[in-house]
Parts: sequence; C-alpha cells; structure tokens
Amino acid sequence: MISCGIHWVFVFSLQGNGIKTYKYNVLTFLPLNLYEQFKRVANLYFLALLILQSIPDIATLPWYTTLIPLVVVLGVTAIKDLVDDLARHRMDKEINNRKCEVLLNGRFQESKWMDIQVGDVVRLKKNDFIPADIFLLSTSNPNSLCYVETAELDGQVSFNKMSLQLMTYFQTTLLSPPSCPLISHVALIECEEPNNRLDKFAGTMLWQGQRYPLNLDNMLLRGCKIRNTDVCHGLVIFAGADSKIMRNGGKTRFKRTKIDELMNYMVYTIFVLLLLVSAGLAIGHAFWYDDIGSKAWYLYDNKNQSSSYRGFLSFWGYIIVLNTMVPISLYVSVEVIRLGQSKFINWDLQMYYPEKDTPAKARTTTLNEQLGQIQYIFSDKTGTLTQNIMEFKKCTIAGHSYGTDLLHFTLWNRYADRKFQFMDHSLVACIRSKKDQDVLEFFKLLSLCHTVMVEHNEGDLVYQAASPDEEALVTAARNFGYVFLSRTQDAITIREMDKETTYEMLALLDFNSDRKRMSIILKFPDGRIRLYCKGADTVIYERLSRHSKHKESTQAALDLFANETLRTLCLCYKDISTDEYEAWSRKHKEAQLTTANRDTALDRVYEQIENNLMLIGATAIEDKLQDGVPETIAKLAKAEIKIWVLTGDKKETAENIGYSCSLLTDDMQIHYGEDKLRLRQANRRNETSSFRRGRKKPAEPFFPQENKNKNALIITGGWLVSSLQLLRKIQNFLFPFFFFFFFFFFFLNLRFSFPTSQHYTNIDFVDMACECEAVICCRVTPKQKANVVSLVKKYKKAVTLSIGDGANDVNMIKTADIGVGISGQEGMQAVMSSDYAFAQFRYLQRLLLVHGRWSYIRMCKFLRYFFFKNFAFTLVHFWYSFFSGFSSQVAYEDWFITLYNLCYSSLPVLLVGLLDQDVNDKLSLKFPKLYLPGQQGTLFNYKNFFSSLFHGIFVSLIIFFIPYGAFLQTMGQDGEAPSDYQSFAVVTASSLIFTVNLQISLDTSYWTFVNCFAVLGSIAIYFGIMFDIQSAGIHVLFTSAFTFTGVASNALRQPYLWLTIILTVGISLLPFLLPAFFPIMPQIQRNRKKYEKQMEEEEEKKRVPAFQRGQRSRRSAYAFSHSRGYADLIASGRSIRRLKGPYTWGDSCTVGGD
Repeated sequence: MISCGIHWVFVFSLQGNGIKTYKYNVLTFLPLNLYEQFKRVANLYFLALLILQSIPDIATLPWYTTLIPLVVVLGVTAIKDLVDDLARHRMDKEINNRKCEVLLNGRFQESKWMDIQVGDVVRLKKNDFIPADIFLLSTSNPNSLCYVETAELDGQVSFNKMSLQLMTYFQTTLLSPPSCPLISHVALIECEEPNNRLDKFAGTMLWQGQRYPLNLDNMLLRGCKIRNTDVCHGLVIFAGADSKIMRNGGKTRFKRTKIDELMNYMVYTIFVLLLLVSAGLAIGHAFWYDDIGSKAWYLYDNKNQSSSYRGFLSFWGYIIVLNTMVPISLYVSVEVIRLGQSKFINWDLQMYYPEKDTPAKARTTTLNEQLGQIQYIFSDKTGTLTQNIMEFKKCTIAGHSYGTDLLHFTLWNRYADRKFQFMDHSLVACIRSKKDQDVLEFFKLLSLCHTVMVEHNEGDLVYQAASPDEEALVTAARNFGYVFLSRTQDAITIREMDKETTYEMLALLDFNSDRKRMSIILKFPDGRIRLYCKGADTVIYERLSRHSKHKESTQAALDLFANETLRTLCLCYKDISTDEYEAWSRKHKEAQLTTANRDTALDRVYEQIENNLMLIGATAIEDKLQDGVPETIAKLAKAEIKIWVLTGDKKETAENIGYSCSLLTDDMQIHYGEDKLRLRQANRRNETSSFRRGRKKPAEPFFPQENKNKNALIITGGWLVSSLQLLRKIQNFLFPFFFFFFFFFFFLNLRFSFPTSQHYTNIDFVDMACECEAVICCRVTPKQKANVVSLVKKYKKAVTLSIGDGANDVNMIKTADIGVGISGQEGMQAVMSSDYAFAQFRYLQRLLLVHGRWSYIRMCKFLRYFFFKNFAFTLVHFWYSFFSGFSSQVAYEDWFITLYNLCYSSLPVLLVGLLDQDVNDKLSLKFPKLYLPGQQGTLFNYKNFFSSLFHGIFVSLIIFFIPYGAFLQTMGQDGEAPSDYQSFAVVTASSLIFTVNLQISLDTSYWTFVNCFAVLGSIAIYFGIMFDIQSAGIHVLFTSAFTFTGVASNALRQPYLWLTIILTVGISLLPFLLPAFFPIMPQIQRNRKKYEKQMEEEEEKKRVPAFQRGQRSRRSAYAFSHSRGYADLIASGRSIRRLKGPYTWGDSCTVGGD
C-alpha cells in the first residue's frame, strides 16, 4: 500500500471542487426570477395595479389591460435570463464532469473534478486542464520544466513560466521511478487565505525539519492548461469556489449612465403627477356626486355610499385608468436599443485592426449613450498612446554619448540580430579594441542584469522578457558582442566577444513598481562579488556613492535624450566583500520565509545592499507613438473633451510625449502644479479667521483670464500622494482620540483644520487642472490614477472615460464612468476589466464622435417621443373625465389600451432609437463641435421632459375636443346620428394612432425602408386588429371581453368621421409641420459642402510639426513594466521557450518539479 500524508493547516473552511455559476434550477427558476424582477419598482407598481383591478369597487379597467403588458415584459426578461442560465448550466456540467487522475488507495484513479478535495494528489498530462489551484510536486521533464498555457486565466497569449525551488529535494524522494513504490511523506503547509490575487501567493512548507518559502511560481492555477509536459504531479491547495479564478468571478461595480439616473427621476416625477391628477379628479368626483350624482334618479346604483367614500374609490380608479403615464415597456425598450447599438460597435469594420485580427468589442450594453457625453478622458501613456515596442537608440557611457551614425553588425558578430540598428561606429570600435573598460562593463551589465529567458531555436537565440524595455536592452548587448546565452538556477552564461563566461548568480533582486529598479549579485570566476543595478534615474541617483564619477555629464546626456522623447535608464555597480554578502544573505533568507508582508520585508532587505553605487552610464530607448494618435487627440480636443495623461514615467518623459502626440502645443503655457497649489494654500492660511470659520470667499481662477494662451498642467505623483492620501492617514491616526479632540476644540472655540484643509487642497487641485486644456500627471501609481479620476467625478460631476492597456490601468478603468481597454503588448487584463475594447487608440475618436454621439441622440429622441406618446394617449382620459362626472370611466376600448404600447406605437420609435442619425459618420468626424450637445446634456433634460409633457397635453386636447365637437350635433348620411360613446372612442383612438406615427415620421432624420415599413405597418396593424376584435364573430365567442361589436365598421363608413380624423391629425401636427419642413438646423448641417471645403483649407494652413526638436530641454525616464519580472523563475534554473506549431497562440508557463 502507498500512503502520502500531507498535513494541512487552515484558518478558513475547506471547499469542494465543484463549481456553481448558475442562478436557477427547475424548482427555483420561476419564484426566484419573479422575485428578482419584482425588485424593480416599475414591475412592482404594475403588480399593485393588477391587485387593485381585482377589487370590484375600484376596478375601472379589466384585469387583462394590465396583466398582458406585464406578462409580456416579465416573459421577455425571464426568457433572456433562462437562456443565459441554461448556458451556465451546460458550462458547469461540462467542467464539473471533466476527468482527472487522483491518488486514491495507493494508486492513481480517474475521478471527476467535482469529487476532488483539498489535499488530494493529482496527476496531470499534456493538454489537460488544471482542475484546481495546485502546488506542483514534480514533472516528467528532465530539467524540471512544466509549461502552462494561461490564456483562459489572464487572457494573455505569450508563454509564461513558473518554478519550484524545492525540486532538488522532491525529485529523488517524493516520486520514485515507476518500478519503485511511492514513499510515505508528511509535510506541513501553511498559506494565505483564499483570495483573488492572480499575481500573488504566499506560504511556507515544513518538510524534513526545514522551512521553504512558497510563492506563485510554485502554483498551477485553475483555468490554465498543461503544455509541452508529458506528466506532472501536484497537491490541491485551493479548490472550487476558493480557487483564484473563481474568486475573480465576482461582480464588478455596476455603472449607470446619466440618462439612466435622469430617466428614473422622471419616472418618479410622472408618478407624483399621477397621484396629484388622480387626487384632483377624485375630489372633483366627490363634489360632482354631491351636486349632481346623488340627485339624478337615473344614476342610482343601489349603493348607499357617501360622496367622500366615492371620491376615495374614484382616486384608486383613476390610479388604474391613468397608469399608462408610467410606461411599463420603457425599460425593456431601452435595453433593446442598447443591445442594437452595442452590435453596431462590434460590427464596425473601421474599428477592426487586421494586423492582430482584433475587432472592437462592446463588453457592456448599458453605457452606449454615455459615450456621447464624455467630458474628461484619462489615458495611460505606454502602450496606449505609444506602441510599447522599444528600440535601443542611444547611450551615454562614462560621460561620452553614442548614437550618431547608422551601423550594421552582421559583418563581425554572428549572433547579431539583423533587425537591430544603431547610429554610431565609434562605439563598436571601442568594444572591439577592448581598451575602454567602462564600455565593456556597460554592455556586460546589460547582458547579465535582467530576467530575460532564452531559447536556442535552430541556431538562433529567442529572447522573452517581462517587458519590451528589457528585451531591447539585452538585444542591444547581444549586438555589441555581449551575448546572453543561457541561465540556470544559480548561474548565467554569456559570450563576451570571443569567449564564453559563466557567472555564479548569488541573488536576483527583482523589479516592482515601487522599487523602480532591479539588481543582480554575481560571483565572478576570479572570486569577486559584484552587484549590478539598473533603474530609473530618480532612484539610482539618490543611491550613488559620493565618489561616483560622471554624474553631471550623464545628467546632461539625459536632458539631450529627453529632447528626442527617449526613455532613459541608469546603470551602476557595486563591489561587495564576502563578509558583507554573507551577512546580507542571512537577512535575505529570513525575509523569504516571512508569510505576512513578504514583499515589504524583501524590499527592506534590498535597500540595505543597494547603496553606495558607482555610475557607469545610461541607455536611451525609443517608444514610438501609435498611428493616428496626434490626429485623434487634436480632434477630441476640438470636441472640447479634456484629455489627461496619467503615467508612471518621469515628468520630462511624459512632457515630451505630450508634445509629440499634440496633447501639448507650442501655443500652450506650461504650468507645474506644485508651485500653484502651494501658493494657494499659503494664501488660504493667511486669510482671516472669519473666512476660515465657514464663510466662503469666491475662489479666484488659478490662471488669469486675460491670458490668451491655452494652459497646460504638469504635476507629479509625489504631490498627489500628499494631496490624496494625507487626510486618510490623519483620520486613521486620530480616530481613537476623536471624542477628546472634539470636546477640546469645542470648548476652546477653535476649528480643527486638517480635514477642511485637505478638502480644500483636493478642490484646488481639481479646479486648477480643469482650467487647463491638457493635464499630465506623472510618477503616479495605479491607485493614484484611480484617485485622480474619483476626484474629478466627485467635484466636477463630470462624465469620465479611462483608457489603458495594462494591469496597472485596471483600477483607473473600473473607477471611471466608462472604461476602455486596448489589447496591446501587456496582456489582456485591461480589456477584461473594461466596458469597451479595441486595438488602437485612434479608434477612440470613432467610438465617441460617431457611435457615442449617435447613441446619445437616438436615445434622447426615443425618450422624448416615448414620454410624449404616453402623455398624449393617457391624458385623453383626463379631459373625458370632465364630461363623465369624474367617474373613472375610460375614453378608449379596453383592448386598445392593452395593445397601444405593445403593437400600435412601439416599432417606429424603436427603429428611431436604433437607426436614426442627423449626419453621417464622416461629417461627425469632420465637425467635432457636433459632439457638444451631448456634453451639455441639451437633448434630454427636465426642460425636454416638460416640453414632451406639454406637447402631449396639447395633442390630447386636440384629439379629445375636436371629435367631441364633431359628435356634439351630427347627422349621418342615413339620417342616423352615430354620436355614441363607442364610436367616439374609435375616432379618438384612430386619430391618436395617426398622430403619434406621423409625429415620429416628422422627427426621423434618417429614413430607410425599415422605418417606412414600421410606420405604415403600425397603422395597418391597428386597423387590422381593430376590425377583428370588433367583429361579430369574436363577440359571439367571448361576449363579455369584446363589447364593441361592429362599431369600427359602422363608424368608419361615415365620411364626416374620416374628415374629423383628418382635421384632428392635421391640427395636432400643425405646430410641428413648419419646423419640420423649414428646420432651424445647425449651420454645419445646412452648408455641409461649403464647410468641408473651408475646413480642408484651414487644416492645410495650420498643418505644422507637432514637436520641434531643440526647443526645450527636457529629460526622459526609463519606465519598467508594471508587472513582476522573472527573478523567482530564474532561481529554479529554467528558461522560457516559445513553442511553435499549434501552440503559437497559447501561453506557456514553466513550473519546476523534479
């Protein structure tokens, strides 16, 4: 028998491995779905109406007039929910029933995924999906590699690698060769609680009396796939809902548009109007019954009820009669329109990127019209505005700068990359002569200090790095004769010109976004120990030794490189004694074994060795702009959309990119925000106490109004840290002393100024930034990016959009009203968190100026017309009540009330909401000023709402009183007078159908065959259904439900009634006919060709280079990737290799085992 005992320490409950993403089953679907739908106020309101209609004393309409529309709305929503949930059922069943080999009773047996438990040992084979979060024990690869495709986990399409530092211990003892039995082992594993951090895992393993650190490199995560590894074994750590991918399946923050919020308030306003109108009519009925009803013998109903009680019943009766003022189908219609608009974005070929086969994708259907109201755009720089494809352009070594002449390397270096070019012959001469030790040390550092993985593929070297910057640097060293060849767990081999040298790697101090540097500690063949370090100049210069040379000359070179918008990186070294290294190494091992805050502990240890550095030089890398970025930014600026760039780069780098992409122009005055804010705060502190005690002084603008130049703001993350986080720290510190401080300051009649000062600081920052045409925030962390977006949303109540391409942009994307992800070089994390996604920044102008603008205009027109047609329909009951003793009697046939919003008037307005456009897409892009109405919210607001209300009141007046006057004293051709109630109802209903359908025709800007068919079809459907339900045949079958027998055929054969309908429709439309035929259109729309020609001429005159070299002295800075490097992977001695063939599009991670 074989036993493998793994003892486990938990501080949380264990989960089974079965997953459940579906919401309903056969028994719970109906009650649970109905419960969820009735949580919506509108549905609950109509359910209450249905209950009221079942009470005989107040039932003024048959129950089916409310039930049928309610059932249709609930049914459509339930079917959509059911289809979605059935898909989840199928997916859950497929996943839970997958097979996996589990160690049971001493041998591996097939088991379903749902039966796997925490602590099970599983065996996985090539192309198997990983069933849970698994701690890797061994692999079949001779070099302990395990390749994992992570595309389903994080959306990336590059091969990653994981490692296991314990492989040397497990490979000989844990799993023996097949001919030998497995040996029993006992291990104690302690780890963090289940969480959703895909990039982090911390734990320790106690085995054979020693503790070993465990991290993410030791884990195989659920959702990945085994690639290029025949067999591997692992221990289940997190299962089912506790696995990291399932923990990431939580709901994101629900985003709502401004129109959504406004629409809800308007529905509440309608409900208040409904209550007021019903109350007024009920009071009228009470007075009418006192004066007339109680005295008319022919109205006696055998009910001895007081006038006030009858008025009370009449109130509820009118709530039922006028319920169509609150539109039940509004929300369903809005969702249909949004779905169609999302499909148009997905189908737009002009937003399709053929190089990567990437179409635009609307990942949500609820925010389309918000795209037409954007006021602020917050953009990342690297990979969003730039291509994130790096090229080594220049360098400075020991005070000498290189990079002036075009140079090819293939003549003397057989390892050279033929695509690589560099502009200087003298540098090659220095290297080949081997006389300048600084130059040799420079490129030796580039070839050694990195986390790049290498593969030898048919005689060629294939590098894969954590960031494009690092790959460019190693490739540069390779072309200058220092070729990185291979690495193991504790060694790295390079070719130095004509000989291979292997260096023992003692430690690798990896990069993170806080450190902004990385280091490697090497033991040379001659026994020397040296630390090589590279990083951003801000962190390198403050760690340089006071004996370091070339500081000033390197600084000058950085300024020159920055003038060409190059990204810079400083290189340095430090010689370490054996005693110093051994003392530091002990601290390093202790930090590695820390379970809590391991990263912080390691950073502290790194700081102790990374000091007294000697500067060698600096590199300069070019990151080119994406195509169309300057044009896109210029066009968005003309639409008065303010663009803020939030980046982790240095101030000088970000400023240079701002010029090159036309965000900053030569006619702008550049301001550095720290000085302005400090001055404003100093002035506030000097104000009199009267102002500090609460009286507000009018805020002065930061920039003089008489200044004709445009303003641009550049501010650093260091200032933002104090501005955005100081208050929180103070509040957290002083919270325990809250009551003491409260009473102390109360009795001294003083004011505690910290929160108020911080509040004003935030307002000052936002006010100052919003006065500028462009803003650049540099040296900001991902959290600070989100904080900046939050401040603008909070204090300016503006509609914001964030766009980025990397994991460091996810916070910002989720915080903004709309998040846009770019599928670039840094994986798909930003895309997976976004609302909209595409491949290039230039597509943003089409998303906003075309799709966003159209969606906003269409939705506004739809809502205005929807409210109008419901007011016009419902208020006829109001006018009729004055002639029916306020008795809650309806003015239409019951079935007309039921079908009005479902069949007779729904399709034309839906098509306007889907297809209408005032100008085509080309003119929308040519004239960005057309975007302004959306920003200003002029097309749908309370003014438009009351305009629709008064429009509906006017039309309802005409529709009621003209037929009423025609029926007052009439005589038909046959001598009869068809002036009965039912004929009147038919005439008013027919007039209403013609009016509302012709009104939407007048409001339609873009006609298609579908629109025409919808208008004519709606009218035809009305007459077809009306003649059917008022026929004698259906009356015989359902006598009580269909009481208008023969009314339509009798009334509509009278010519004067047709004349009444025509007169009613004509007068209803007359006030709107003149604007329709002689529209007051914007000048751009009336003179399209003229303005197109003028605009082209103006563009030719203004077309000047966006960036001119040599005008300013600006520095640039190197920016690392915001993700971790491969330091932990390197410690296990394996290398990444990109697979060919069928795995080109997958991700392979290397995980060490035995």
